[in-house]
Amino acid sequence: MTIRAVVKGVGHYLPERIVPNAELESLVETTDEWIRSRSGIERRHFAGEGETTSIMASHAARAALADAGLEADDIDAIILATSTADLTFPSAATMVQAHLGMTRGFAYDVQAVCAGFIFALTNANALIISGMAKRVLVIGAETFSKLMDWNDRTTCVLFGDGAGALVLEAQEGNGTKLDRGILASDLHSDGRFRDILYVDGGASTGTTGHLRMAGKEVFRHAVEKLAETSNTALEKAGMDHGEVDWIVPHQANIRIIEGTAKKLQLPMDNVIVTVHDHGNTSAASIPLAMSVGKARGKIKEGDVIVTEAIGGGLAWGAVVLRW
Repeated sequence: MTIRAVVKGVGHYLPERIVPNAELESLVETTDEWIRSRSGIERRHFAGEGETTSIMASHAARAALADAGLEADDIDAIILATSTADLTFPSAATMVQAHLGMTRGFAYDVQAVCAGFIFALTNANALIISGMAKRVLVIGAETFSKLMDWNDRTTCVLFGDGAGALVLEAQEGNGTKLDRGILASDLHSDGRFRDILYVDGGASTGTTGHLRMAGKEVFRHAVEKLAETSNTALEKAGMDHGEVDWIVPHQANIRIIEGTAKKLQLPMDNVIVTVHDHGNTSAASIPLAMSVGKARGKIKEGDVIVTEAIGGGLAWGAVVLRW
């Protein structure tokens, strides 16, 4: 018998305010065509007044719990992937715990920027297979609109706000690649590349700071590293490309998504794409895309999914799971 961390439910939340590219033309020197051609983004959502990361995460969590047919106190742990927590401390995850009325278990944040949800999934899997938790609520949520420098047209047009969540549950498997649940993961980081994607604020500066990115350098690392980590995760799972039903990538840039799919020898018809509607929602983008993919009738039980992401650090990784 093998214990697997199986997806029991999924949900997401997007703020009401939709910001099309045309609206940004009045803020910075840019055009709808420029944004679309370089990123594939057409619109994004921005959090409203008082709409914090923990509040959005709580909405997504409730949707995932409803999809799973569970209550908050059925959950043993909450792991929230975010780089935009409400406060320096306590963790946004404990705030979600309070919002949900969850009176048991434990909660903590994971910070690996855009790769955060991959790291959080891997954490949750470890908790489940070690027996420390039976059910884990894994959330990605961000309010990246708060980190934008509205004088930098190369970055401020790329990001949006939102949240997505999965409920993982311990279930028995046979220990083969035919099991449902997380089958393999692969994680990496390399701090030498800190300066190509970072926020220039924090405890050392006494300011929140703004996002800074060397776009061409990030792109160069992204396609290569995402394909490599995805292939490694597939090898660990004992699978090849032909067994993959869906790639659910971090939704940063359509050109990165297309380049990675090409290296993985899979057509774009097998890729869940939401970047045009949501922009880059950092750690929220993968669970958002999973929830949308299921809602649209694409992702179904038994499907094999490769999900991958890269973010500041640099930090990157991939997970292979059977839905």
